[in-house]
Amino acid sequence: MTTIRRFCCNDLLRFTSINLDHLTEAFNISFYMTYLARWTDYFHVAEGPSNRIMGYMVAIMGKVERKGESWASWHCHVTAVNVSPEYCRQQLAKKLMNLLEDISDKIDKAYFVDLFVRASTTPAIKMYEKLGYVIYRWVLHNY
Repeated sequence: MTTIRRFCCNDLLRFTSINLDHLTEAFNISFYMTYLARWTDYFHVAEGPSNRIMGYMVAIMGKVERKGESWASWHCHVTAVNVSPEYCRQQLAKKLMNLLEDISDKIDKAYFVDLFVRASTTPAIKMYEKLGYVIYRWVLHNY
């Protein structure tokens, strides 16, 4: 049984196996603490049996870019969606993304969600396309 819950400080010491995956973008402790303090609603973990962390999501309400008073400039930016390799193909990333979209809609009335994906991670790109995301542009040398 998988439980999705808010990330807490103790989790910083529990998700090392996820960050050791070569496709995972890992950050330093202060980066995670900043997100945890500033964007608590957007930081969740998927926890499996025996309280093992299976995946986590870090997301942030993106900066407001306004031209006049346009409400359409509010958006949510996904900083990371990571699932431990042994828990892939269980639709955890999909569940976490659906949660993020719900939160960004209900709490912040975000107009859209954006994210960056490595061009070499075809499975991730396909997953996001199945969720309705489209490639807006390619950013060269992003990673």
